[in-house]
Amino acid sequence: MHSSFHRLARSLPALALLAVPLAAPSGAASAASAAPAPAAERGNHVLEQRVLGHSVRGRPIRAWHMENGAEGRHSGPTVVLIAAMHGNEGAPRQILRSLRGGKAISGVDLWLVPAYNPDGLARNSRRNARGVDLNRNYPYHWADLDGSYESGPRPASEPETRAMMRFLREVDPDYVLSFHQPLYGVDTDNKRPGFSRLVARTLRLPATTLDCGGVCHGTMTGWFNHHFRGFALTVEYGARPPRALMAKTAPRQVLDIFGAHAGKP
Repeated sequence: MHSSFHRLARSLPALALLAVPLAAPSGAASAASAAPAPAAERGNHVLEQRVLGHSVRGRPIRAWHMENGAEGRHSGPTVVLIAAMHGNEGAPRQILRSLRGGKAISGVDLWLVPAYNPDGLARNSRRNARGVDLNRNYPYHWADLDGSYESGPRPASEPETRAMMRFLREVDPDYVLSFHQPLYGVDTDNKRPGFSRLVARTLRLPATTLDCGGVCHGTMTGWFNHHFRGFALTVEYGARPPRALMAKTAPRQVLDIFGAHAGKP
């Protein structure tokens, strides 16, 4: 390989060699390493794009940090929106894509993670490529679960889990909304039921208790709410939410929760 490179280098003019940028090292990425996103995914008002880590199959887990205000200043609460923790629950991704590609956002310091489980998305599977439910893999009230809720061999065994844990520790958000399907409701059995009911009213979803059928062990929201001052909340849409709801109405509603807006006030 090295001899082929040197033969190619000798065949190029020196000026052309100077114009070619050197490739970055291929070592392991940090918890939130900057990396270029595909042009179609960058959006017009993205302040920063990061690779949080990689899935079992090596797919990048990307986060987009949105500009806040006309001059990119950060004001208002820091909010992280997460979609597709389960790869067969992909409809809410459109909410995040619309926010990323839409008008400038003011009043919230917003991070978007539209494809948390890229291997599951590729296979339309709830679980990751090792058959683990990422929402049962967190190190808080973890239990050894099998079947559809397979929790992995140990807490935080999965690279996707560890990547999200590092990211949330670094960003330390005020709020995390984790979008799911198909239970259709907003969980209010948590440490901030008043805020949860506000979210339910704003999104026009039922305020309910999501008991997970008795297997709510090792969840991301449980881990976050136990260890952080901020608040993480599960939001469940139905099995087939209308595309117009996901693309137009819900993005505006999500901003309304935090007193933010897109476009000129």
